[in-house]
Amino acid sequence: MGEVILVYRVLPDSPENSGKLKKNLAVLNPRRIEEEPIAFGLNAYKVTLIVPDEGGIQDKTEEQLAKIKNLESFELLMASRSM
Repeated sequence: MGEVILVYRVLPDSPENSGKLKKNLAVLNPRRIEEEPIAFGLNAYKVTLIVPDEGGIQDKTEEQLAKIKNLESFELLMASRSM
């Protein structure tokens, strides 16, 4: 079975919690976390995950994301099978 690359943009619930959110994202074992300045000290994060290609993996990942503290919202930017 292969792997799937998922890239999410996540937003903290406040600018003060940006650093906390970045630390809390570690539970997902991300391959990469990139910081994207939005405005007024608020940063979004692009989180790249590589997960097994199995049924429902995107739903499971999004359930995990929804449980992370200091996270206001997230959106899937890209989903692709790895080579």
